[in-house]
Amino acid sequence: MTLVELGPLSPLQRAQLEGGEADPFDGARIEPLTWREKDRHVALVAEDGTLYACAAWLTDTVEVAGAPLEVVGISGVIVPPAQRGRGAAREVVEAALARAAEIGPSHAVLFCHADRAGLYRKLGFAEIAEPVTVDQPGGPRPMPMLAMWRPLRDGATWPAGPVAVRGLPF
Repeated sequence: MTLVELGPLSPLQRAQLEGGEADPFDGARIEPLTWREKDRHVALVAEDGTLYACAAWLTDTVEVAGAPLEVVGISGVIVPPAQRGRGAAREVVEAALARAAEIGPSHAVLFCHADRAGLYRKLGFAEIAEPVTVDQPGGPRPMPMLAMWRPLRDGATWPAGPVAVRGLPF
C-alpha cells in the first residue's frame, strides 16, 4: 500500500471506498446534514490502484465565542468494510494531520459519531464541550455529531465558548 494525496474523488474512487454500503458514513443515525465538498484527500492505494482508506482535510475559519479561529477540518474518513480493523483509518488520519500541521492553523477539528470517538482520542483529539452549530441550507442548526479538536502546535488550547461553523460543515 502506498499513501498518496488526491484532489476531489472520482465516482469510481468513491465506489471503491464505499464498498457497496448504502450508508457508509452512517448518516441515517442523525438528522440529515448537507456537507461541504472535499477537494484534498490522503489515501492508501494498492498497486492495482484500488483505494483502501481515505481522509479529507481542508482549512476553515470557525467562530468560538464570536471570535474567528482558523482550523483544519478533518473529514470523510472512510475504509471499505473488507479492510476495516487493520489500522488503515488511523494511517490516513495521521497523514492528514501531518499535512494539517504544515499549513498554519494551530487546531484540527472533526465531527464523528460518539461510538467512533475512541480512534480519534487515541490520535490526541478531545471533545469540544461547548455547543457547536453549523450552517445548513435552512439556516444554522446544532451539530448532531460529536465535535472534537486536537492541537497542531505545541501550547495550543481550545478556547472557551460556543462554536459556529459558518458555511456547510466539513
